[in-house]
Amino acid sequence: MARRWILDAARGIAVGEPAGVMAILNATPDSFSDGGLHLSPEAGVQAGLGMLRSGADWFDVGGESTRPGAAPIDAASETSRVVPLISGLRAAGIRLTISVDTSKGAVAEAALAAGADAINDVSGGRDALLLEVAASARCPLILMHMQGEPRTMQRAPAYADVVDEVVRALAAALAAAVARGVDEYAVALDPGIGFGKSVEHNLALLRALPRLAAEFGRPLVVGVSRKSLLAAVGGLDAAPEGRDGAGHAVHALLAPVCALLRVHDAAGTRAALRLSTALARAA
Repeated sequence: MARRWILDAARGIAVGEPAGVMAILNATPDSFSDGGLHLSPEAGVQAGLGMLRSGADWFDVGGESTRPGAAPIDAASETSRVVPLISGLRAAGIRLTISVDTSKGAVAEAALAAGADAINDVSGGRDALLLEVAASARCPLILMHMQGEPRTMQRAPAYADVVDEVVRALAAALAAAVARGVDEYAVALDPGIGFGKSVEHNLALLRALPRLAAEFGRPLVVGVSRKSLLAAVGGLDAAPEGRDGAGHAVHALLAPVCALLRVHDAAGTRAALRLSTALARAA
């Protein structure tokens, strides 16, 4: 079911259908926006039910913060956070696609066994075991570009040409996944907004999304929700929740070329997409 959703999203890009809403559900104490809110599985499940009612199409469950400056945690700790939440969502009757946001093969394997459908890897497949797990499970795999690692990635990120370099890196990540047995048509790609990029780098990548979609022919996943880019360009309050309005405007602009928009506020994003779709149809 999850794989069909990604393939349908790929066809949707070609005809300009709105993107899907991937709701962020972090079981972490230190994520930049929702850290500490869903530490217990019960709290996470209640939040998930609210996101479902708000129009989410997909849940992205994470157990390790990847905010700038975040320190890594071990696989056992990460697994102990995501598996009870994923199991709880399934026990509550939620049948939406669930991806596990992890860069570790051991965590991905445990999450899939607990009921997850897909893997969202911000490292772009650096762990060979993760690629092997995805290949064995024949599940959707999202590969993201990140320069460096979360702890250091925002210390003066530099590129000669950010778009060319991200395109080459994603092409290499896709090729490595396929070489490990992952079906190319099960892969979606994410340019990694805010992961080892300056404001200028992020804007250049957002402008280049049509190029990425055309070059790879794969669904694109983009996350700009509540990121500092919105505050820097929009002159907004530094509090992450104060950036939602600007984020929804960007989501509406990105929807025609993206398969999935990774967001904190599912209700606001869904409303923005409905409005943009209605305006496009009226035109």
